[in-house]
Amino acid sequence: MPSASNALFRKLPSIDELMRMPAIAELASQHGASVGAVTDAAREVLARLREEIATEKLRAEEVDAAVSRIVLAVQQHLRREFAPSLTRIINATGVILHTNLGRAPLSEAAIAHIGEVARGYSNLEYDIETGERGKRDVHVQGLFSRLLNVERESSYEVHTVVVNNCAAAVMLALNSLAEGGEVIVSRGELVEIGGSFRVPDVMAKSQATLREVGTTNRTRIADYEKAINEKTRLLLRVHRSNFAIVGFTEQPSLEELVALGRKHKIPVLEDLGNGALVNLEFVGVTGETGVAESIRAGVDVITYSGDKLLGGPQAGMLSGRPELIAKIRSNPMFRALRVGKLTYAALEATLMDYLRGNHDAIPALRMMRLSADEIRLRAESLSKAIGNAPRVLAGVIAGESIIGGGTAPTAVLPTFLVTLTCANLSADELLARLRSNVVPIAARVEDGRVVIDLRTVLPGQDRQIAEALAAISA
Repeated sequence: MPSASNALFRKLPSIDELMRMPAIAELASQHGASVGAVTDAAREVLARLREEIATEKLRAEEVDAAVSRIVLAVQQHLRREFAPSLTRIINATGVILHTNLGRAPLSEAAIAHIGEVARGYSNLEYDIETGERGKRDVHVQGLFSRLLNVERESSYEVHTVVVNNCAAAVMLALNSLAEGGEVIVSRGELVEIGGSFRVPDVMAKSQATLREVGTTNRTRIADYEKAINEKTRLLLRVHRSNFAIVGFTEQPSLEELVALGRKHKIPVLEDLGNGALVNLEFVGVTGETGVAESIRAGVDVITYSGDKLLGGPQAGMLSGRPELIAKIRSNPMFRALRVGKLTYAALEATLMDYLRGNHDAIPALRMMRLSADEIRLRAESLSKAIGNAPRVLAGVIAGESIIGGGTAPTAVLPTFLVTLTCANLSADELLARLRSNVVPIAARVEDGRVVIDLRTVLPGQDRQIAEALAAISA
């Protein structure tokens, strides 16, 4: 056996021999790589072949063919080495705000504005009129003001500042308004969201003390009032973004909480999270209140996300009373958490679409507005196109999409699914082949079949799915 292996090893070229091949020499210029990177790739390929020969994963009769493909193997290694890690994916899961897939896709206007601002210099913190230093807040403050200053009892103008995500917004608000004091919150709202982000933990980091009241399923306004003392700095309402409590439950309304706060001169902070700027009843989603409703109820400060129901970039907004927002903005922590020009550009363009009433320009809202009949027509067309692939069997069934992103946990949207089965491949194997496509395709498995939900597939991507399945079939 050792002598047989030695004979196979001798069929492999040396590094010097490989590097003298014209095809290998060209790879450096093709991939913008250094000669050293090509050499490293060649060493990796040869080491892998030696290991496969030694462990008999590569049979003797296969070695010559493997040697003939060395140049291709080095090229593939370099392509992987110099390819960006962050890449686009076709979302066929039916989860609109898929956290693992980057949540809300940006509108064309947002993408264009990012490109315009990123290509050169901008007035991020430059007052064009005076020629002096300005504040980056101004680029969205006016837009938020116009969108959020709804009719309400109080007469103050809503002010808004932006940080890098909603978790940062909550941390900043608690530290700015309650450091060294107590924050009263219901036990039924001590949530944990993705990435092990827990309300009690973030409160501890903010240097505020948690004061729990009520029970998991029932908390009354009297529970809050009994807990108020000289150390109380905030009354906190946390939106149950990714779960629901049903049955024998009770929770005071926002209006009751605000009235209690006014009575004792204690601000009310709401971690709303979802960032909805429109009423979702127009897409059939009920019970999910938005930012305007919270302001109308009199909440003093609301924290919410930019990449959830707002449909913009990842960001965390704090909107509320001017004097409280000013205190938050003056916190040194704000500078560490603030966002840059690209986030402001995307946010500004997204908010402009809201002001114009152009909701279908925002992909997440457009996906929610799609009717089941519209999706059925696309599903039937895709199923027919897939029918040309000899090994893939496609069908269309009724199903459900979800909003995702830790919003509207009980809401579902009726849809139609393309079902896929492939000869000689299990559902999990077919799913893995879809993920390994040039543009990876994320789908899901139900009842032993891969299912494609076109609600979250962007226009023009249906054809790419059909082509990927044709390639898998071939």
